[in-house]
Amino acid sequence: MIKAVCLTTLLILPLAAWGEAIGGYAAGCQTNARALPQAGAGYRVVRAERQRYYGQTQLIDYLQALGKRAQQAGLPPMLVADIARRHGGPFAYGHRSHQTGLDADIWLRPGNGPLPSRARDMVDHKLYILNRHFGDNQRQLIALAAQDARVSRIFVHPLIKQAMCKTYGDAPWLGRLRPWFGHSSHFHVRLHCPTQSPHCVSQQAVPPGTGCGRELAGWINDKSGALTAGPRKPWRPKLPAACRPLFDHKERR
Repeated sequence: MIKAVCLTTLLILPLAAWGEAIGGYAAGCQTNARALPQAGAGYRVVRAERQRYYGQTQLIDYLQALGKRAQQAGLPPMLVADIARRHGGPFAYGHRSHQTGLDADIWLRPGNGPLPSRARDMVDHKLYILNRHFGDNQRQLIALAAQDARVSRIFVHPLIKQAMCKTYGDAPWLGRLRPWFGHSSHFHVRLHCPTQSPHCVSQQAVPPGTGCGRELAGWINDKSGALTAGPRKPWRPKLPAACRPLFDHKERR
């Protein structure tokens, strides 16, 4: 009987130690998150003092693999910004998503120099064109990021999506690039729900095709959301019941 109990424990422990994304990208949490090391092959973490560098194993592996591919392509180290808090959940300011350890922001750096203190905008919002900072390095990095099958979607500014369509034609991964205002200085990677996370709420699949036609034209022609309207109130969604024990009543970072 003791032998059987020990065997059962050995079988259960690996599953219990595995992380889980719970709920939706904008209303959820995570367990057993991994911290992305502050530096690695082909990448650096920026604004580490915010402690928003925790993610699910799948995302951490994805970012480290992307950094290596960027390095092999001769690109400057990519700059990884917000991922999630240790237990996920909403931030005190900033994003509404990034709650389940499956989202990550990557800055579009203008060149290979010291770590910048802030992200550099790639769009001239007055002329509504891409500026001189957006070039081959930025295109290559976004293309490398989008080609991984674990990616659900990548949010980019409509003008950046347009530039990617012009460069890569009918590449099958272009549909994963979703035009969204507010992403002119970085791109936002979102992974699919992992199979080991049964309580993770998936987002609707992206439409078939490259998304370079009528849909993109609508975004390009509608400039109403091109500029941010200023700071928003902290996002406080109703979290799944499984998330509540993970948080105390202190202000969330």
